[in-house]
Amino acid sequence: MRAYLTSLRAIVGREALRFVHQRERFIAALVRPLVWLLVFAAGFRAALGLSIIPPYQTYITYETYIVPGLCGMILLFNGMQSSLSLVYDREMGSMKLLLTSPLPRWWLLFAKLAGSTVISVLQVYAFLAIAAAFGITLPAWGYVTALPALVVAGLMLGALGLVLSSFIRQLENFAGVMNFVIFPMFFLSSALYPLWKMAESSKLLHDICAANPFTHAVELIRFALYAQFNGKALIWVLLAALVFTALALWGYDPARTRIARRG
Repeated sequence: MRAYLTSLRAIVGREALRFVHQRERFIAALVRPLVWLLVFAAGFRAALGLSIIPPYQTYITYETYIVPGLCGMILLFNGMQSSLSLVYDREMGSMKLLLTSPLPRWWLLFAKLAGSTVISVLQVYAFLAIAAAFGITLPAWGYVTALPALVVAGLMLGALGLVLSSFIRQLENFAGVMNFVIFPMFFLSSALYPLWKMAESSKLLHDICAANPFTHAVELIRFALYAQFNGKALIWVLLAALVFTALALWGYDPARTRIARRG
């Protein structure tokens, strides 16, 4: 047990040090959602009307609606960037040293996932603090009840990044694949528009958004920010996290890697 905890502390600490030394990463993680919150939301406010939908008890501004989606954006982008570091570590050889540890591979990947999730959650709370400074406040208890939802969503999106990093061998290819995954997941979700708006334009588009795991992650965060529980969203996020984790473990299986090299 001591070895497990030592490895967890070391890997999470390494992720934290890497993040501290890359201040541009922290700034970039906040600039993206703030641009949406302060620039795009101002233009969409008049064009998009929002009815009273759960968990809201009254009419809300568009800026208030997209805050949970922008929290999900931070988790999504940071999960992918953390996985990008795995591809870099593989090219530099440090990943090979990590995976040759006597500890189980699933634990090492979990420690990596936990480190990226901790950093993602801290970035989300920094964004919420800035949003509050601009007048977009949430219920006081929501900042506390949102923590478990942010952790679960962060683990799910981080596991998705692990899946991508397990199949991508070159650093140059990761950026293109990452954009191919990030933007469809973000725009085909309820992060920017409610699902009933999607249904008005296209039934097929609504069904795609409803099947998107990122949609359920956003809704889980949205309800949690208002101290409400969304059981359906939690189940879907946990199922997606389990599937992505299983695929990541299979992708990092040394037997599969040897077969791929022989092929």
